[in-house]
Amino acid sequence: MARLSAGLLAFRCDPELQVFLVHPGGPVWARRDAGAWSIPKGEVDAGVSLLDEAIREFREETGIEPSGPFLPLGSIRQAGGKQVTAWAFEAAIDPAVVQSNTFRMEWPPRSGTVREFPEIDRAGWFTVKEAREKLVAGQRPLLDRLIEQVADRRR
Repeated sequence: MARLSAGLLAFRCDPELQVFLVHPGGPVWARRDAGAWSIPKGEVDAGVSLLDEAIREFREETGIEPSGPFLPLGSIRQAGGKQVTAWAFEAAIDPAVVQSNTFRMEWPPRSGTVREFPEIDRAGWFTVKEAREKLVAGQRPLLDRLIEQVADRRR
């Protein structure tokens, strides 16, 4: 059974369309940039609405309370099989105030030492062109859907 995740893609038009992305924390991702960034998202708990989970994950990963309206972007399937359902919302977020939750893992591997790392170590605003390079490949279709949503709102 495919794992399910839900997430939010914050955007602004300042003056061109930009999206807010996060970089995963921890030593595995530390030196990766292109193709490593993501929308704030996380796995869905049973019995909770996907949108509620997306809001909770955004808050946990950034320390920022998102507010709607939320524009549905639908679902995509990432290379590993994870299905991600996403929404977009317009926001004015200062990446400098982002505060992520943390996770624990053994590092270095097989060392017996457990360390704590932020779930995300960086966040930033990117143009659509920049975001296509930064985002993990499976999430790139969300950009196209956002562009359509923003264009529809301006009509």
